Amino acid sequence: MDVVLPCLDEAEALPWVLERIPPGWRAIVVDNGSTDGSPGIARRLGAHVVHEPRRGFGAACHAGLTEATADTVCFCDCDASLDPALLPAVAGPVLDGTADLVLGRRRPTARGAWPAHARLANLELARLVRRRTGLRLHDLGPMRAARREALLALDLTDRRSGYPLQMVVRAADAGWRVTETDVPYLPRTGRSKVTGTWRGTWQAVRDMRDVLAEPPAVRTSGAAR
Repeated sequence: MDVVLPCLDEAEALPWVLERIPPGWRAIVVDNGSTDGSPGIARRLGAHVVHEPRRGFGAACHAGLTEATADTVCFCDCDASLDPALLPAVAGPVLDGTADLVLGRRRPTARGAWPAHARLANLELARLVRRRTGLRLHDLGPMRAARREALLALDLTDRRSGYPLQMVVRAADAGWRVTETDVPYLPRTGRSKVTGTWRGTWQAVRDMRDVLAEPPAVRTSGAAR
């Protein structure tokens, strides 16, 4: 199993994150221009490191997806807000064939884990996703699992904050079975590059609105089974 970990200046969080990767799974740390030594730390801790010079969360995620070789690929943030040890439970429905895409629904464990503005933005996006796709999701969380070849076939094009949403929307258009499972959401280590400020949050919302404005993709190959 491969785990894609987009990384931008996460030197403090990396040791905890990488020690929590399930045994036998490969951590693919995609460095997106860190200046704090994150790539060297990840490499010393046994991760496979990929460099993606084009800035953007989607650019890092997609670089990791194309580098992956496992049949099933998981994604997880690299800031210690999500526990990689929970990934087998997230990937389980994909592995047993009962789901095509599984999203970790974030459940905050402390008051400061999920800022109010970020939570409100997430609720609005979930509402828009329901209207656009019919999927009754509660969260568009970054912890997720799906089949690698099926993900590549979605032809994801967003390379910024809209990447996770585009994955869900195009999966829905393709008839995938998309489900959620609860995962604890911990206070992140360091400041978020996206949800740490109102400006970053609403820039992400604008990126995602652009994704939602895309016309539905033509279904050609059905669900990822």
